[in-house]
Amino acid sequence: MKFRYILAASMLAAASAVPAAFAQQAAPAPQAEAPNPASQIPASDKQAIQNYNLNDDVFNRIVKVSQEAKKQGIQPKNAQTDFSKIHSLDDLAKQITDSDPRIEPLIKANGFTPREFLLANLAVTNAAIASEAKNNPQMAQYVDQSKVNQKNVAFYEAHKDKINALMAEDQGGQ
Repeated sequence: MKFRYILAASMLAAASAVPAAFAQQAAPAPQAEAPNPASQIPASDKQAIQNYNLNDDVFNRIVKVSQEAKKQGIQPKNAQTDFSKIHSLDDLAKQITDSDPRIEPLIKANGFTPREFLLANLAVTNAAIASEAKNNPQMAQYVDQSKVNQKNVAFYEAHKDKINALMAEDQGGQ
């Protein structure tokens, strides 16, 4: 799924493996024997993703982190994610920041905690999935629209061209 790797893919490989799974059941459970990471996180974390509100400031800071990560050569796509150790967003954020010592200072320099950066990226991912599901019946069956932050969907749709350009840039650099 193209939108599975929105923004986080440019920087956070550990996160890129799971955003759609954390996306309020927006993606099918993996077919492998590994448990669905979304089933491992508490309802309060799922609610935090749903309630996170995107805005221009957050989005611009995500872009800055992505661009700076690229400049620094941070490529955590090579990092391994141990799903058995992920029981919360904080656990996932820790694996991400532990994968490269440059990640946490970069995130913090742009005004995010590791958890908030992950929440912001997951909110964008959720919004992208929900937006695409509107015109894709296959995706729509996995999206519970009652759990979708419609303000974030509107934000995503207003910034879709910029997000797609960033994704294309990120994929070209891999």
